Amino acid sequence: MGSQMTVEIPDDGPRIRVLVVDDQALIRRGMTLMLEVEPDIEVVGQASDGMEAVTMAERLRPDVVLMDLHMPRKGGVAATREITRSLPNTHVLVLTTLDADEMVFDAVRAGAHAYLLKDASEDEVLETVRAVHRGESRMTPQIARKVMDQFRRLASPVQAISSATTQHNPAASRSDSGIAEAKVVDALADALSDKEEKILSLIAEGKSNKQIAAAVFLAEGTVKNYVSRIMEKLHANTRTELAVMSVRQRRGD
Repeated sequence: MGSQMTVEIPDDGPRIRVLVVDDQALIRRGMTLMLEVEPDIEVVGQASDGMEAVTMAERLRPDVVLMDLHMPRKGGVAATREITRSLPNTHVLVLTTLDADEMVFDAVRAGAHAYLLKDASEDEVLETVRAVHRGESRMTPQIARKVMDQFRRLASPVQAISSATTQHNPAASRSDSGIAEAKVVDALADALSDKEEKILSLIAEGKSNKQIAAAVFLAEGTVKNYVSRIMEKLHANTRTELAVMSVRQRRGD
């Protein structure tokens, strides 16, 4: 169980400040109880919907937000988008179910850093909270497959629309949503160097910059520059988007 995990932290070291967001009180309480027993984690608040989540996040400035997707008034995707835009140092960990395919894809675009199924074990939740706080991205294989399906369905029609638009009106401007979708298609076609491909594959494994640096024998600062360049090439907003794109490239979808 999560309470049995050993965490090495200074007695007076800062704890990971977490905001738990779910419309079900039982889940909120359960998550809070599980997290609170960990010596390096502190639950600073609980929110029952997206509106409360945004308000509390802006007031409390948590390190990590555990975000449900299906909630009244304002859902998890909208709340994630607002939080990641206004609080760049706050990372969102989405808790979802397998039937939330499109919403998980939308959450990727909204800037969430990690995704777990609600039936994940305590150890998985705790380890992912810590990983997200370190700046890593995590995604279960089930969710990764579903997000990839969304990318696949998106790419085909966008390519056709883009081609037709160019042929009939080269100067025509795309809508904002069209531009965002076209970026996904362009990203998958962009060529990366061998070194960039290696770093991208390590990002897909959820490795931190420090871990990647050790694996490819580069300075951590150099790896950070590589990651920034890869994100720019692939038009990705987060490391999670890079991870998704890497999975797709390896599968040849």
